[in-house]
Amino acid sequence: MDIREEFLKFFETKHHERIASAPLVPDDATLLFNNAGMVPFKSIFTGEVPRPENPRATSCQTCIRAGGKHNDLENVGHTARHHTFFEMLGNFSFGDYFKEDAIAYAWEFITEVLELPVEKLWVTVHDSDDEAEAIWMKYVTKERIMRLGDKDNFWAMGDTGPCGPCSEIFYDQGAEHFSGPEDYMGGDGDRFLEIWNLVFMQYEVKVAGGERIPLAKPSIDTGMGLERVVAIKEGALSNYGSSLFMPLIRKVEELISKEYEYATGASYRVIADHIRTAVFLLSQGVNFSNEGRGYVLRRILRRAVRHGYLLGFREPFMYKVVDTLVGIMKGQYEYIAQKAEVVKEQIELEEARFFKTIESGIALFEKELEETKNTFSGEVAFKLYDTFGFPLDLTEDMLREKGLGLDTAKFEELMHEQQQRSKANWKGSGDDAVHGDFKALIEEFGENVFVGYDFTQHSGEVKALLNEEFHKVDTLKAGESGWVYLDITPFYAESGGQCGDSGELEGFAKVSDTKKFFGLNLSSVEVTKDLSVGHVVDAHVDISRNEITKHHSATHLLHAVLYDVLGDHISQAGSLVEADRLRFDFSHPKAVEHNELAEIEQRVNALIARGIERKTEVLPIDEAKKSGAKSQFGEKYGDEVRVVSFEKASVEFCGGVHVDNTATIGSFIITKESGVSAGVRRIEAVCGKAAYDHFCEQRMLLKRVEMEVKNLDVLAGINRLKSNIEELKLEVKEAQQATKVEIKANEIGGVAVVIEELPSGDIKEKIDELKNQNDKLAAMLFQVKGDKVLIAAGVKNCDAKAGDWIKNIAPILGGGGGGRPDFAQAGGKDVTKLPEAKEASLAYIQGILG
Repeated sequence: MDIREEFLKFFETKHHERIASAPLVPDDATLLFNNAGMVPFKSIFTGEVPRPENPRATSCQTCIRAGGKHNDLENVGHTARHHTFFEMLGNFSFGDYFKEDAIAYAWEFITEVLELPVEKLWVTVHDSDDEAEAIWMKYVTKERIMRLGDKDNFWAMGDTGPCGPCSEIFYDQGAEHFSGPEDYMGGDGDRFLEIWNLVFMQYEVKVAGGERIPLAKPSIDTGMGLERVVAIKEGALSNYGSSLFMPLIRKVEELISKEYEYATGASYRVIADHIRTAVFLLSQGVNFSNEGRGYVLRRILRRAVRHGYLLGFREPFMYKVVDTLVGIMKGQYEYIAQKAEVVKEQIELEEARFFKTIESGIALFEKELEETKNTFSGEVAFKLYDTFGFPLDLTEDMLREKGLGLDTAKFEELMHEQQQRSKANWKGSGDDAVHGDFKALIEEFGENVFVGYDFTQHSGEVKALLNEEFHKVDTLKAGESGWVYLDITPFYAESGGQCGDSGELEGFAKVSDTKKFFGLNLSSVEVTKDLSVGHVVDAHVDISRNEITKHHSATHLLHAVLYDVLGDHISQAGSLVEADRLRFDFSHPKAVEHNELAEIEQRVNALIARGIERKTEVLPIDEAKKSGAKSQFGEKYGDEVRVVSFEKASVEFCGGVHVDNTATIGSFIITKESGVSAGVRRIEAVCGKAAYDHFCEQRMLLKRVEMEVKNLDVLAGINRLKSNIEELKLEVKEAQQATKVEIKANEIGGVAVVIEELPSGDIKEKIDELKNQNDKLAAMLFQVKGDKVLIAAGVKNCDAKAGDWIKNIAPILGGGGGGRPDFAQAGGKDVTKLPEAKEASLAYIQGILG
């Protein structure tokens, strides 16, 4: 049985609209990932946007819980049902049906479609929800209904907003399999497994801690974990024993040649879970990095690699499991098959990077473990993170296995210091959530008309104004800033990597940017003359639009050329299009060679020189896909899509603005190629006016270089300077040789002892020289450098230890240092104490050798 499809088909028969799974990266700036089936509908439930024409929806939503409030990471592999990646089946009512139908639909699906035995089913309701209990008693006896409090059976979106009681459906897996102290209905054991949660959104809390106000049109949000239901239908007592996971575990078995046993197989389960998360995130365009979502992805993969290390893997292996996963899930998620080769390259590179340091990191961990009684050093944990790439939760995992705690305060202190130094920020999505009166605009006016493909100036009526907090106002006065909604607008709203338009509302305001909010095209304005709702204004797009179109079209040509030059594994991973530059990120396993960059640049310029006319078509999405047009994962496409093509050289889905003919672009110059993350490269380039400006800058730079090297042939001038430098180096070396001091050694206990000040030269090199000259040696050399003193100690074949010796002497000079028994270095700040230090040095070594 295809449970996904059966669920969606069932609710379609109940007049629900089937909604495709939204990307794992949500539109909601308060979340790292979509972590529940209702997240894509959040703005409908909160009332920020009107409810859709069909107030019923059903979906199978991919979700990740691996960070923030909803974080199942540490439980994965150790329990039967926790995952970082999972699929949530759901049905939703936006102010339409309520408890009666929600319960009826759930019961019908479970008992008639899934055919789960009624005697195995139990339900819970909120202890105040008499209505839900009464409805359930139509289907089950009262003895099978349990009332629970807010902790278990009340759901709230946050401190404010929609909330309500919920009812959960449980499946009894049998006392013959589970008989622990928590294996009772309402306990934390695995015998009674929650399979479906029905949330009855019937209240709203307007102020944190305030009263629950009944909603005029209550809603329904339900969630059923696909992995749990599949396991139940297949008779597996653990999700990991089902057909969604066992092929992955068997593949790991095959790769490591060790048999999987459930009791000792946590590492197999971690790998099986984490490969799902990694493949889906990478396929959707999230890349490995040290911040935000990319860092969560890196943590998850490295956690899996460490478990692979425990199994015996010593080289990349995770990427070899990808094809097995694709085989399981490509029917529902075709894009993971399309991206499989690129994803395997990215995973292999990231694995290889971690395998280079994992052994050294584990050795450091084990060494510190020997010194640890209860609490592991925060400094060592930070070194594992900073030097060896061990995410903190990986170190915590390793400590948890040993029953030890961690000095997290010290780790966080060191992390904070590093973040301050680098001004890094790896917490959250980095965006601000935006709330405002958008719903009122959508209900009153709907989406405005964009005419910017054909016009760069157009009249439009000011239908609505918002202040800087996005609340409706009737007037924005001169000197104020806010947002304007025009019924007809030529301003392009930021989307698909292209920046939003700027310009002016003639005589009234400067337009600094244009963005989309819930489909509304709004322009940010700085008002110069009072602007009111009802005004008809002439909107002019800034001339910089011409340069934006050049860079956007050049980005399309670059994408096509990369595909031809580097290979069909190329996949867009992000882009930025502005008036003075473009940036294009793409999947590629290594740096682009200089000769490849030259060819790419040449080919793009050749397409520009051909003067290819742009063609734009609006096609049904299936027809557009069949045409071979490239699309970007995560972009929202409707039933019809806009396809922009330059003959067969470039064909892409695109809603942006472009040149009419490639000749308009002028020229294309690559300014930089760099790495973004493992398996992702970035090309930056300029076109049009920006390309001419770049040429002028390079020409001026060349003139300055000519002046500096005093030669119109700059290469000849540079070679002359290099020759001069070599001559000067030789002179310096000769001068140092000439000033070398003849150092005499005194003998103490059969050991040559040298304690001297060296005016110039390399004191470490001098120590090595003395070691070569003497069978037994104890030497300490001092050298004054400005207001500081350098100290080096060397010991050979005697009882003294250089590190201990120097630790005793350096403090006299106001410094410190240390090193190995045979060689140590230090520095001091007080030159005046040098005679005292030399005397103390002699006394110390006499005490050791005498």
